[in-house]
Amino acid sequence: VSARQQQSVCRLIDTARSEGASILAGGGVADLPGYFVKPTIIVNAAQHSTIVREEVFGPVLVALPFDHVDEAIAMANDSRYGLAASLWTNDLSAAMNLVPRIEAGTVWVNSHIPLDPSLPFGGFKQSGIGREFGRGAVENFTETKSVCIAH
Repeated sequence: VSARQQQSVCRLIDTARSEGASILAGGGVADLPGYFVKPTIIVNAAQHSTIVREEVFGPVLVALPFDHVDEAIAMANDSRYGLAASLWTNDLSAAMNLVPRIEAGTVWVNSHIPLDPSLPFGGFKQSGIGREFGRGAVENFTETKSVCIAH
């Protein structure tokens, strides 16, 4: 995307490492023209660590263990951000029960980042105000007028 974003992602990965997390794969700049970062998998990060608490906007997956689904939901919602979330399961009924509990503007089930211009997209909490795409976004650019005529 840009040198600035590449540096931001790499800084967050380096911070994760310095805070005690382990890098299983990736973890740096890709040897390609442009501003690519290697897809990175991070484990052993604490819930309060920077890599868990900040929006990365890069190819970084942080795997956090949990014992019960309620703990996973609490961990996911323990953030000042809420742009989007991915939920992976073979049980569609469980997914439909969990989706309303996740504090994110978009929740993907068994996928990540498919965007449809007919669906609103935007975050909860500090991940943005308003929505892009969808009917609501179009309505934000529409001026309505009421006209009353006594004839």
